[in-house]
Order: sequence, then C-alpha cells, then structure tokens
Amino acid sequence: MKVCILASGSEGNSTFISSNNHKILIDIGKNVKYITEKLKEIDETPENIEAIIISHTHNDHVASLERFVKKYHPKVYLTQKMFFDLKNLEAYDNIIIYDDTIHLDNLKITTIKTSHDVTDSRNFLIEDKNLSIVSITDTGYLNRKYFELLKNKNYYLLESNHDIEMLMNGPYPKWLKTRVLGTSGHLSNKDAGFYLTKLIGDQTKKIVLMHLSKENNTEEKAMETISNTLEEYQIHFQNIICAKQNEITVVHND
Repeated sequence: MKVCILASGSEGNSTFISSNNHKILIDIGKNVKYITEKLKEIDETPENIEAIIISHTHNDHVASLERFVKKYHPKVYLTQKMFFDLKNLEAYDNIIIYDDTIHLDNLKITTIKTSHDVTDSRNFLIEDKNLSIVSITDTGYLNRKYFELLKNKNYYLLESNHDIEMLMNGPYPKWLKTRVLGTSGHLSNKDAGFYLTKLIGDQTKKIVLMHLSKENNTEEKAMETISNTLEEYQIHFQNIICAKQNEITVVHND
C-alpha cells in the first residue's frame, strides 16, 4: 500500500492511495498540472487514477475536479448532498454516491461525518489488510462517538490548522476568526493534541499534521503543541511530521 499526501493546506488538498492495483485520490484541490507533476514524483500517472473520493465541496478540495474528470474520466465518489452542490458534475456519467463505507477489493474506507460549514463533510478510516489510516481534516470537532472506531490505528493524518494565539492576534477579520474557531471550522493545534491523546496506541507508527494555516500557524508551533499535549498525558511519541502545501509527504510505501 502506498499513501502519499500531494498537498495539504488552505491553497489545496489531495492525498494519493494505492492498494491492490486500485489507485485513488482523496480530494483534488490543486490544479491538474500540479497533481500530474506530484504523481510523477512518486512514479504514478493521472491516467491510472481509478477514483476520486470527495470529502467536501470547498474549492481547496475540488478545485480541479471538473477538468480532471473531463480529461481522465475516473469514478467520482461523493455523497448525495455533495453531488447537488457540484452543478458542474450533473452531466458526468461516472458518479458513485457513498454513505457509510466504500469497498475496493480489500481496501475498506469507512466514512466519518464531521462538522464543517458545508452541506456535508466526511473524513475517512482507510483499512487494507493489516494497515489502518485515519484521515481527519476540515472539522470544528471530532465527535466522541468515533473514538472507539478510530482508536489505536497505524497512521493518523490529523488537522492541526491553527495556533489560537496567532489566530486571535493575526490579520483575519473578526467574523473569520469566529468561523475558524467555531464548531464548524477547523481544529487548532491544542484540539489535535487532545484528540491524539484519546486515539493513539501501541500500534500507532506515525502522526502527520495536516492543513496547517499559512497565516495562523507554523510547523514549529504545531509540533511543539502536539508534543507538549501528549507529554501532559504521559504519552511518549516522537514520530510526528507536518504535511506540506506544495510538497509531497510520503506516509507509507510498502
């Protein structure tokens, strides 16, 4: 299984997953040229992308969807509400509506309802034989009902969007600060650290911090806050990295 984050941040998001000859993207929020170049860096091609799974319809997650599907014609997995939001897909004939679970042979993708300011927002638990990956971004909180489902997985790709002090003292207008901090906004570094204390276990191999804000966060602040929060709960875990906005991040390649 190969898992590689092609881009993560407010300027665009996309993650590549390959398993049992299935090659998929979760979201496609960067332009086709960028996606093609980053796939080439990991010896993949856009022609071989079988499916794109959409988490929600904000532009930084679907920016090049219309152009990509016209050129390469992959399946597009999305919920009914997302389909109604994406008017440019109304005539596209390779749509699959998902709800709870997506199965591609041994690859199982369980969808998790999250809280973001769109009509529908989902995140994912990705499982393939003995490998498990939790991918959670673009949500104001994580419902505790999912804690047991997401506990003690191998990899966590978790939003660590902003440092609260930087956000409050930064250039955003008040309404935007309120949005980011709200229950339909984004997870702060402190939020991410707290959720990780409830989730990681002895099977956890790596934590990747996702969707860092360019204006309201730094890699150093995110890493420090996460590490300090884990230490507060007497959890000693060192393998933590930050995903990049314009560089690939290899999560797993086996």
